[in-house]
Amino acid sequence: AYFNWSIANGLCEHNPVEKTNKNQEKSRDRVLTARELKTVWSKVEDNDYGKIVKLLALTGQRRDEIARLTWSEVNFDEKQIELPGSRTKNGRPHIIPLSPPALAILKSIDRGGKDIFSKRNNWQIDKDNLDEKLDMPHWVLHDLRRTCSTNMGEQLSISPHVVEAVLNHVSGSKAGVAGVYNKATYLKEKREALNKYADYIRTIVN
Repeated sequence: AYFNWSIANGLCEHNPVEKTNKNQEKSRDRVLTARELKTVWSKVEDNDYGKIVKLLALTGQRRDEIARLTWSEVNFDEKQIELPGSRTKNGRPHIIPLSPPALAILKSIDRGGKDIFSKRNNWQIDKDNLDEKLDMPHWVLHDLRRTCSTNMGEQLSISPHVVEAVLNHVSGSKAGVAGVYNKATYLKEKREALNKYADYIRTIVN
């Protein structure tokens, strides 16, 4: 598409990738089954990457929001992560209550530096190493977020507006004119939802 645009704008004369294969588009509706979630949980190593994967499973947040956490963003007294708007996709501050298992993961990490996890230059190496241990169809880390959202609604009957608040989505009750008047953060409800979901995951993996 880029080279075709460049040709149309007189920036080049031909498309050098015209005959190459396109990557197959992956459907963005993958939800891990309970068995798959248990398999991922049990096969990740007890290292930075493994801790990140488990926190993604427990919180339903975006990969970089967890992987780039700093200690200043974790409030252990209030048992929550406090992300500034500069760190979220929609630019809005976001509080993520920490369930007991999520809190335990963070407490198990040495607090020697500013960043919680070591900087990762190649996520695919870690993902490939994990996939070698799994017998699962193609999946990506973002599927953990979709799995959290789906299970909160289907398995735990958590209200859609609370699920949206957990995920920091600006839609539904927070979209358009409704969002102008609805400034509720649903912090209490988010905490209850994430605690319920942590119990659900513990039941699966145990």
